[in-house]
Amino acid sequence: MLGQMKLIKPLAKKAAALFGLSEAEERMLNEVPYRGMPMPPTDPLIYRFYEMVMVNGPAWKALIEDEFGDGIMSAIDFDITFEREPNPKGDRVKIGMSGKFLPYRYYGSEQGIPEYGYKEPE
Repeated sequence: MLGQMKLIKPLAKKAAALFGLSEAEERMLNEVPYRGMPMPPTDPLIYRFYEMVMVNGPAWKALIEDEFGDGIMSAIDFDITFEREPNPKGDRVKIGMSGKFLPYRYYGSEQGIPEYGYKEPE
């Protein structure tokens, strides 16, 4: 509902009823939005996510490639969990991300050359 996701028509109708929206506003909920924001983000919390990716991204990329092969983690076929983790020094934010692995496709492959970037047997 923060302008980053499209609601399919039945969900847009439910949201419009819940929030007392007009028909025009209901139709807007069904439009494909322009996703993202200017970079780097200026909101302090969102900036910390950006910072985590900038600092740790190369290591996460290497770990994913070592485990799965040459590809990406989907941000479309994606789940996220969020919970508070009690800690005597101050509660912590615990976030878990799960995205489908999408291997790169290699074009012009021949017999014995893989078509996709799945991890090769050792």
